[in-house]
Amino acid sequence: MIRINLLPHREAKRKQKQAAFIAMLVLGALLGAAVVLLVGGWNASRIAIQEQRNTVLRLENAELDKKIKDIATLKEEINALKSRQQAVEDLQGDRNQPVYLFDELVRQAPDGVYLKGFEQDGQRVVLNGYAQSQERVAELLRNLSSNSPWLERPELTEVKSAVLTKDKIVRKAVEFTLAVAIKRAREEDDTESKPAGQGTPGATPATTAPEGSKP
Repeated sequence: MIRINLLPHREAKRKQKQAAFIAMLVLGALLGAAVVLLVGGWNASRIAIQEQRNTVLRLENAELDKKIKDIATLKEEINALKSRQQAVEDLQGDRNQPVYLFDELVRQAPDGVYLKGFEQDGQRVVLNGYAQSQERVAELLRNLSSNSPWLERPELTEVKSAVLTKDKIVRKAVEFTLAVAIKRAREEDDTESKPAGQGTPGATPATTAPEGSKP
């Protein structure tokens, strides 16, 4: 006997396939959402960790900036202390400058040179005097330039002929004006650089007159 199935089996299979498809879609969506949540959570954790590291770095940078400012302040204080120390040393050295100056003028002025006066402005001294000839003036410049441990950089500013009269005796001479720098003495090298015989309070300026008589 032939059996005929009159039930709508095709539609039932189609519905089953649709239900399975929908179930697969829902499962895929759930899996996708889970993956997204997992990746998002992992990224959020990594971002939080990086933010914590950035916070630590910012705090460390702020601490370093503070230390740098403290170091800069210390450097300024050290430089200020060095400046004050240098100023004190300069003042201590300057107390002996007149002694060094008088002694050096006596030592370096050649025969035939008479210094009539000088004027000091800081570390610069302007000398006025007479010489027997221009060669004597040149010799004085050479002595001040190369032979003196306390005087340096002499500059001749004026030289001219002059007539000196004493006891009705008239003599021709050379009047000159020159400037010379005083080397600043340092306390630590006073012993090494001070020439023998310096430091005598009674030293006097050079008074060697031109040959024959003093003006």
